[in-house]
Amino acid sequence: SSEPTPWLPQLAILGAAMSYAFGGVYGRRFKALGVHPILTAAGQVTASGLIMMPIAMSLEGTQALSTASVHSWGAILGLALFSTSLAYIIYFKLLESAGATNLLLVTLLVPGSAILLGILFLNESITATQLAGLGLIALGLSAIDGRLWSRLVTAKP
Repeated sequence: SSEPTPWLPQLAILGAAMSYAFGGVYGRRFKALGVHPILTAAGQVTASGLIMMPIAMSLEGTQALSTASVHSWGAILGLALFSTSLAYIIYFKLLESAGATNLLLVTLLVPGSAILLGILFLNESITATQLAGLGLIALGLSAIDGRLWSRLVTAKP
């Protein structure tokens, strides 16, 4: 017997993707307002930290803060500075220079990269559904690019 479909995680993934898309479109407004990308990134990271801190404290308590090792704090600091803050600075700088549409196209690389890394490092196998999904992504990218489609239209007699 197969397990039931985990709807909550799937809805969370869809919600994250939609938030990412809305965030890119909304974030481009900051250029028109004259707000520097570093300030935008700092505001986003600070606001999310202020929102998450009470939630984390209520779920985990304060004991984890006092018992965390120096290595744990170093890892947290590294993630905060490089994987989060620096990434958001780059994100908002690219958003300012390339625009939301071009910036969000990178998300189409994620599924293919995840599948490839899973095959290479986790000995996963590719399924027909994954191949179909990659085909749809390739079709979408070709439509966005337009060169192949324009050749097909002009090649008609």
